[in-house]
Amino acid sequence: MPTKALLESAHRLHEIRRAGEFGLSVSGARADWGKIQRRKDALVADFAAYRREQLERGKFAFIRGTAEFVDAHTLRVRGKKTVSVSGKALVIATGSTVSALDLPGLRATGFITSDGALTLAKLPKSLAVLGGGAVALEFAQCFQRLGVRTTLIQRSGRVLSSHDADVAEALMVALRREGLVARLGTELLEVKKSARGKQVVFRQNGRTLTVTAEEILYALGRVPNVTALTLTNAGVQLDGQRVKVNRALATSQPHIFAAGDVCGPYEVVHLAVQQGEIVARNAVRFLRGAAARERMDYRLKMEIIFTSPEVATIGLSEQEAVDCGRKVLVAKYPFNDHGKSMIMGADAGFVKIIAAADGEIVGAQIVGPRASELLHEFAAAMHCRMTVGEFLRIPHYHPTLAEIVTYPAEDIFLQRGHGGIGEGGRVD
Repeated sequence: MPTKALLESAHRLHEIRRAGEFGLSVSGARADWGKIQRRKDALVADFAAYRREQLERGKFAFIRGTAEFVDAHTLRVRGKKTVSVSGKALVIATGSTVSALDLPGLRATGFITSDGALTLAKLPKSLAVLGGGAVALEFAQCFQRLGVRTTLIQRSGRVLSSHDADVAEALMVALRREGLVARLGTELLEVKKSARGKQVVFRQNGRTLTVTAEEILYALGRVPNVTALTLTNAGVQLDGQRVKVNRALATSQPHIFAAGDVCGPYEVVHLAVQQGEIVARNAVRFLRGAAARERMDYRLKMEIIFTSPEVATIGLSEQEAVDCGRKVLVAKYPFNDHGKSMIMGADAGFVKIIAAADGEIVGAQIVGPRASELLHEFAAAMHCRMTVGEFLRIPHYHPTLAEIVTYPAEDIFLQRGHGGIGEGGRVD
């Protein structure tokens, strides 16, 4: 929420500065970082107060502290005082922390993480962002739009390396159009101080290059927060850095469950909430001696990146389909050929649908305006296991952004050799 609050200010400033494109005259638009921060803090305080009240007034004992396992049923919790807590069933939901990178000179030179970026006292004149994932991209565009000269340095050959290449490319084209400098396919060598600021030294295309900035934002990912838990005392196994769980979210100890970033496999809030709800129900079943276990279904996994244009994905990507050997039909439609987005001056990106051989929608990707909202059309359709034919039976108002989702669906429907929609929408 704090990041999205800062992004909202940055995006609005950018749109105000585009006023001339729409025949409007606006002068003197600028960012007041202090006011932006105060608005963000007020919003977060309101959100936090509500959550704090839920915890402190809940029908359960609430203990603040740092916990570690003594054995498979007992925790030692260090807070204002050290207490021992035992349970027949336990849940690990300790989230994640910023990953460490052994980059020579980084700690000595100094840097900020996403947490530090949220509390900066003043905007730096220039910023070097290390990373190319969602956090790196959101902060890079936020600071760029607020007037900070920003350079993104990514080790992979493209940003959003876990997404399809066309998704990453569409976003990168839009960001570069705004002036963001991106150095992709790099090998980070060292960080050092100079008279002009902090220097990031890296190799790209066989050349050693340097980016100098007032501040460095480290955004190279997060890792599960398990170091202090002494999981070995409980006999809880790890899968790499994550807590190992089955589809019922039970660990190697059947009475200990895990949810959220600590077990993954996807680090997004809505899935963590689903996991938490399933874990709670499964823990109760365990306590009652029931054998049936509710399982987590990642078929509707979603990810949204709140850049402009936004990036929103659900279900299978093209690459994931290829990797698992699944035959799919794919179609996409660009926003620069869609009436409402052209009127809005928001014509970057596209909508893409991935469908199974029988026409069922199994994935979708959107790069464009309001992608975070449009994605839920596909969430509803995929929840009901709709085919493209059934999806096309849903009326869409004209002119709206939402009607663009029907165009790639029509394409796939025609790819399957149908000239019309059969009874019930189910295509054969």
